[in-house]
This record gives sequence, structure tokens and C-alpha cells, in this order.
Amino acid sequence: MTDARILEVVDIFADLSSEHLSLIYEICKEKVYPQGAMIIEEYTPSKEIYVLLDGEVEILVGLHEPSGPRRIAVLNRGYSFGEIALVDQGLRSASVRCISPTCRVFELNRDSLMKLLKQNLGIGYAVMQNLALDLCLKVRQTQFLARESLLYVPRKV
Repeated sequence: MTDARILEVVDIFADLSSEHLSLIYEICKEKVYPQGAMIIEEYTPSKEIYVLLDGEVEILVGLHEPSGPRRIAVLNRGYSFGEIALVDQGLRSASVRCISPTCRVFELNRDSLMKLLKQNLGIGYAVMQNLALDLCLKVRQTQFLARESLLYVPRKV
């Protein structure tokens, strides 16, 4: 049995009261995926964000490239993914696949969550601030990886 307290460990919902978490919980849809299942596919429309309740997922890019997919991250309980959908309804920039025996997630529809955030500006401000911090961290990590890739020069043997 799951309740709103699970949302306390999610970074983008940090510092929200129990009442606010309960309002978010009301619009969550719980889903279970088997190992190997794609939760999000790269280049598809972004209409939902997800919170990983149990299990592990891998974040992949280049799923449809001739060279095959490349893993860029592994996430576990409490992490959110697909949250750029709150900012930009463009196409997904990565795929997300369940790599544990099962993955249990909360799916939050973008329109429903945005409606809640607009109705309650306190929740909206906190979530958007946390989202900005989360996305900033991800941009910094990506910049570090890009810099490392560009500056790496293998030693000649």
C-alpha cells in the first residue's frame, strides 16, 4: 500500500507540507513495469513525469542509432524522471528502461500537475524552484561529461 508519504523523498517535492503532498498524491497514477520494459522512449511527446517508487531504471540515449543505445545514468527509489515535460512539451531527449525485476512508478500527467500548481501558488513555487535546482544539477553533470569527452586525449603507446 502506498500513500503520500512516499513523495517526501522526491527531490522536486522537497519542503512541501503533508497536505501539499496529499494533493499531489491524489493526481498520481501508480504503474508497474517488468524488467526490460520501456517507460519512456526517446523522441516521443512528453506529457508525463514519473517518480520511481521501487526498482531501478536506466537512462539511455541513441536508442535508434546504428551504434545502439548508450547508458547515461541509473536511477533508483525516490528519483523523478521526465520532469522536463513540466517546462517544455517537446520530444523526449532520452529513453528510460526498467532494469530491476520490476519497477513501480507514480505517473503524473503534466496538465493535471500544472493545474494543481497554478491553483496553489505555494506548491507551484516550491516545485518549480526544486525543478530548477534539479535541472541545473543535470546540466552541470552533462557539461562535465561533455568537457571530459572533448578534452580526453588517449596516451600513445
